[in-house]
Amino acid sequence: MDQISAMLKRAMPFQMASEELLGDIAKQSQLKSYAPGEVIYERGAEADFVHIVYKGAVLHVLNVGTAGSSDLARVMQPGEVFGWAAVLEGERNRLARTTAQEATEVIQIDGETLMSLIRREPAAGDVIMSRFATMITREFAAPESVAARVPHLLTIAQGDGVGSGWALTAFRIAQWLKSPKPYLMVTGFAIMLAFWYLTVEVWKLPRFRDMPGLTRVVHEFFSRNPTYGLSIWTPEYYEHIWASVRRVTIAFLIATGLGVPLGLFLGWSERFREYVFPVFETLRPIPVLAWVPLAILMFSGSETPVIFLTFLASFFATALNTMLGVESIDESYSRAAYCLGASKWQVFREVVVPGAMPYIFTGLQISVGVAWFSLVAGEMVSGEFGLGYVINTSYTMVRYPTIVIGMATLGAVGYVTSACVRLAGDYLMQWRVRELALGGR
Repeated sequence: MDQISAMLKRAMPFQMASEELLGDIAKQSQLKSYAPGEVIYERGAEADFVHIVYKGAVLHVLNVGTAGSSDLARVMQPGEVFGWAAVLEGERNRLARTTAQEATEVIQIDGETLMSLIRREPAAGDVIMSRFATMITREFAAPESVAARVPHLLTIAQGDGVGSGWALTAFRIAQWLKSPKPYLMVTGFAIMLAFWYLTVEVWKLPRFRDMPGLTRVVHEFFSRNPTYGLSIWTPEYYEHIWASVRRVTIAFLIATGLGVPLGLFLGWSERFREYVFPVFETLRPIPVLAWVPLAILMFSGSETPVIFLTFLASFFATALNTMLGVESIDESYSRAAYCLGASKWQVFREVVVPGAMPYIFTGLQISVGVAWFSLVAGEMVSGEFGLGYVINTSYTMVRYPTIVIGMATLGAVGYVTSACVRLAGDYLMQWRVRELALGGR
């Protein structure tokens, strides 16, 4: 049984399936032996089993079915899948003739049983069926009409209305949770906290002995009556978080609205880039703190200067990554579109923008991170609320545990906002999520 599971894992449609699902499929599978030259199935026969070559070799001769075309012959080696007509919707008849070329063992999986098993995990099942469709068209060169008969389970096996983009994103998250990565992450945090505790409270090393200790910070953070007035039980703590999140959100949205179009045009139009990019590159290295006096002079009140300072770094990161995304697109795609009669606007809309999307969302993840960097600088000099304000005032008032609380909260909220941007990118680029789920990295 373990050997069958291992062979299933090698087979292209099942490479992303969970160990539990592979085990269940293996239990419902059977090995069948064929002598050299023995026919496994004939063209036109009823398609009941999906087959995987376990040992030996199988000659697969596919009838394309179009006028003037010849049959397509292919030799199947161990780990390769054939007999995929058993999972098609509608009439299931064999489209090929298969013959054992030598002493061969084949894993047989009943099509109906396979479908019932993978319906239990719709997101994983949809990836399996998508791989079947990919295999049919790419490896067997079968018509697209055949691949279109492969069912997608997300729409028929889930009754909660979750779209395929979110479901595939959820599948990737589930795969991540099943991997060693989250446990290694927890281990990394544990090592960091242990290092902090030992250096400050146990060994009291010269560089660390004046820092607030782990136990002191944790006690302050979770205390109902905090010594310095800030903990998870005080409303002021959440007011500071809300003020920072609101400022970052406004600045990030403005940076995205201006930076993405600017980056697209910088990458697309050489003439536009010659005018604008030198100015862009001159302003980009200027630190946010250098803009503080001008921000206070240009904008009235205490809120607008902070948002402007937060916007700056985010804007440059977004525009630059978008421009790099456009420049990364292979020129042959644009040439092919022009040859097919596309206008310049159509090339921009159908080739440039989709091609740059992975870079855009990578840039947005960087952008939201640097927005938090800039926010802290802005709140330190001009804010009245916010996590940067907490850190700065805690230092001046010698509230060292509160500094660490503000820093830890800033890191956690920043991590969540980056994750939200990443999930939004997965949802808006469903084709990219499906490509990653299919292993096309």
